[in-house]
Amino acid sequence: MKVQHVLAHAAFLVAVAVNAEASHVGSHEIPALTAAAIGQSNGEVRKVDPDQGKMTLRHGIPINLGMPALTMVSTVADRSLLQGLEPGDKVRFTASNQTGTLVASAIERTTQRQ
Repeated sequence: MKVQHVLAHAAFLVAVAVNAEASHVGSHEIPALTAAAIGQSNGEVRKVDPDQGKMTLRHGIPINLGMPALTMVSTVADRSLLQGLEPGDKVRFTASNQTGTLVASAIERTTQRQ
């Protein structure tokens, strides 16, 4: 599981770098990989860890983050975002790349687990 987590983060960082480079073709600017790229996606909560301020999500393709649909751990900007979430809940969330870490800044439950 840890290998999958590391590979997912590596793929994410490569995708961010490629997108940043592509957006600066013909420019003399250096791509800012630490700039927050905002994206929203739908997903399913797989695990909630309020003590660590993290959740595991199986999600679709986030807009503007240049990463594939996958299951990965995400940090939350505010632990209160995790209140009431349970594994199996369907959610819509907004995430950003903050220095290589995926951080969810908004989470909205769309349906509860069956």
